[in-house]
Amino acid sequence: MRHSRVLVWIAVLAGLVACQRTEVPQPSSPVAVAPEPAFSVIEADIASIQQAMHDGALSSRELVQAYLDRIAAIDDAGPHLNAVIEINPDALSEADQRDAERRQHHLRGPLHGIPVLLKDNIDATPMINSAGSLALADNRPADDAFVVARLRAAGAVILGKTNLSEWANFRSTHSASGWSGRGGQTRNPYVLDRSPCGSSAGTGSAIAASLASVGIGTETDGSVICPSAVAGLVGIKPTVGLVSRDGIIPISVSQDTAGPMARTVADATALLGAMAGSDSADPATLDADQRGATDYRTHLKPDGLHGARIGVLRASMGFHPGVDAVMEQVITQLRAAGAEVVDATLPTQGKWDEPEFEVLLYEFKAGMAQYLAGTNSPHKTLADLIAFNTAHDDAEMPWFGQEIFTLAEAKGPLSDAAYIKARDAARRLAGAEGIDAALSAQNLDALLAPATGPAWPVDWVNGDHFLGAGYGAAAVAGYPSITVPAGDVHGLPVGVVFLGPAWGEGRLIELAYGYEQISHARKPPQYLPTLSN
Repeated sequence: MRHSRVLVWIAVLAGLVACQRTEVPQPSSPVAVAPEPAFSVIEADIASIQQAMHDGALSSRELVQAYLDRIAAIDDAGPHLNAVIEINPDALSEADQRDAERRQHHLRGPLHGIPVLLKDNIDATPMINSAGSLALADNRPADDAFVVARLRAAGAVILGKTNLSEWANFRSTHSASGWSGRGGQTRNPYVLDRSPCGSSAGTGSAIAASLASVGIGTETDGSVICPSAVAGLVGIKPTVGLVSRDGIIPISVSQDTAGPMARTVADATALLGAMAGSDSADPATLDADQRGATDYRTHLKPDGLHGARIGVLRASMGFHPGVDAVMEQVITQLRAAGAEVVDATLPTQGKWDEPEFEVLLYEFKAGMAQYLAGTNSPHKTLADLIAFNTAHDDAEMPWFGQEIFTLAEAKGPLSDAAYIKARDAARRLAGAEGIDAALSAQNLDALLAPATGPAWPVDWVNGDHFLGAGYGAAAVAGYPSITVPAGDVHGLPVGVVFLGPAWGEGRLIELAYGYEQISHARKPPQYLPTLSN
């Protein structure tokens, strides 16, 4: 994500169930996976599932049970992905309700009866919301986050919660993606000893492995895009303000957003439409209904690339020859589909890094106090969390510390002049003087970059081996970005990311869908124990 060690970890977020799953097994041969049910959920998209339910060949209860069986077979056993941290005890009863409504010809929308997994930093009754920390292992929210209420109103079935990089990877500069004190280490289903990347690691691995139809991640800087890319998924990081942050454990009020993660652009698009909307509890969403929230499925245009002008951010390339080769292939495909592709530059490339980190430190301290005040947790401040980690360092800090927590605790209130200056600078440098300037300079529809590099080996001792990425500007500006599978490097998925202006989700979906229809680059995971010659 970043070009400095500290800022890399803002985007690359991690998870583990206290001392139950701390070791990553090293099988010597490919791992057997679960047998397919009568209706195979493996790689099943929403359209095929809805058709099967319409035809009477499948019920939501049967679908939920198939996913529960698959979770038991390959998440808890088998390859032992360790992606799902908790099952919703009401999942089957929620499915029964959706089936009853279907029998009465009452369908709530395209997600009716569709099981969804949520990252474990999103309030969803009756489950725990912990951010992967043992400090919040008893935190049971009294009600749903706004986005969860939206999903349930749209007919979705909440299947459970996914593991994450603890505190969305905003605890240590030496953290390993996919590890948390409560959840253990989540594994990459493509090559099991490789990183799942990003704090939405559990959602990425779970959806890649077909443990649910679709999933929700959250991002501050890369935590939807990075885990989606290394898991061969489509991930949409919306405009900040399109999706409410109410009931989501925060890092940054300036940059945080939830976003859909799915195996296809169409599925991610359907999920985004259900999530988006104005919420009085989140002032940033004031304009969402008017400016953004819509039925994004109207943008699923097979010829979405025809006539488009796309700028390639070559400054975001060059960190891996295999990724560069994939990018050149993508450029050729885009041109063949009728897009005009030119080189582009961000005039302020990287200049937002330092002010961004300053902003995140200030906002994390303030945001945590605000969230904790609405819980029954005995911990009410960041200082309380630091003290908890210190007292339970054997379980919480066996591999890395809490340097970022300490830096954030030293910051003052959001009224500090230093904070206001950094906030304004970061957003301006990445947005108006960055993405907006690059788009307008050449009349571009979008910018294109590699999402990130191929997944690196999990390393608890040294932390993540992050090489580079192209999503940072959109994250800091609060603008939308979409990653789509583009190929692989030695069997490890590689994605490209499209970046656009604020509230530009519709056009980005057109480009992403158009590319997906010509590339067909996604390949299901093989659960290889490791790479070999």
